[in-house]
Amino acid sequence: RGTGYILSLNLGYREPSIIDTFIESYDLTNKTIIPFATSGGSGMGKSSTYIQKLAPKSKVTQGKRLSFSITDEELNTWASSMIK
Repeated sequence: RGTGYILSLNLGYREPSIIDTFIESYDLTNKTIIPFATSGGSGMGKSSTYIQKLAPKSKVTQGKRLSFSITDEELNTWASSMIK
């Protein structure tokens, strides 16, 4: 498939460097990357922008911070809406 979700903890409004290393290690040409994160309060910041620079031939959607209290149903609804 052409869509991948990238989950990480957001540290200081961006993804941790291990996520950058993962993205740089794979050919994600023509793939859609949907970043999301769990965080106690930080937003996504410029994570989508940073990821797009690392994977310029991919489509990177706007990231979303998910609450620790998100239900399975809410997560499934959001994830499904992102691949339509």
